[in-house]
Amino acid sequence: MFSGVSTRKVETLVQALGLNGISKSEVSRICGELDGEVNRWRRSPLKGEYPYLWLDATYVKVREGGVVISQAVVIAFGVRETGEREVLGIDIGPAEDGAFWTEFLRELVARGLTGVRLVVSDAHLGLKEAIDTVLGGAAWQRCRVHFMRNALSRVPRAAQSKVAATIRTIFAQPDKESAHRQLRFVADHLRPGYERVAELLEGAEEDLLAHMHFPGQHWRQLHSTNPLERINREIKRRTNVVGIFPNRAAVIRLVGALLMEQQDDWTAGRRYFSPESMQDIRANQPEEERQLMACGV
Repeated sequence: MFSGVSTRKVETLVQALGLNGISKSEVSRICGELDGEVNRWRRSPLKGEYPYLWLDATYVKVREGGVVISQAVVIAFGVRETGEREVLGIDIGPAEDGAFWTEFLRELVARGLTGVRLVVSDAHLGLKEAIDTVLGGAAWQRCRVHFMRNALSRVPRAAQSKVAATIRTIFAQPDKESAHRQLRFVADHLRPGYERVAELLEGAEEDLLAHMHFPGQHWRQLHSTNPLERINREIKRRTNVVGIFPNRAAVIRLVGALLMEQQDDWTAGRRYFSPESMQDIRANQPEEERQLMACGV
């Protein structure tokens, strides 16, 4: 399992897993057991509907064929129709590859993912096309935090605070109609001095405000991938201990074990959204769409 990897690297990986002071043979045994547990968890069936789906990626360095490359660890989180949060899947690959995203989503569907109404993620290349291909009918919410960073990168540093405050007025609106009007107003206001930002806003209008088609009490959690930031920080902390992973299996082993632990915490905790508020999603669903989803389309 650790062929060609130094003792120091093995010990580092063990420390990342929270294990200390054990022999190499014990390390191999424990890692073998972890592989089995993580793989069973990754293939376990998904039951019920998941109206909300978050997709996020963090990057790690992996050695392949003697070369160190950067790879994306892609994680899927969902909220069940009853309001519980759940870790749905993990994989590793090139985040900007549409074929990778398509295969990842198809595997989730094959395990039973259904009923997705909204996908929340950053604007990875190929992702929207994969969502349309695999999760037809689901809306896409572009992560507002990542969008803001992208927009401000087109603005001189001295003006970034002012431009950011202006854009935030869009998201402070009480309803989606007001938000759409305000976005167009802000785009027109910024156009004379920051045409590239105005064009970016107009091009992303539907994707930035998609969350406003859902119950208002959910908006704070739906407009970005920020609800996943704590677990992402923990993943980075653990993976930074390793530095360069010997192979992809080692990444899946470490991050998978961490996510299984996170799922246990969520299962023991309270619901992410109340069952009553989740019922509001179906109440606001168009009848034609409801019939299509009931037929598994």
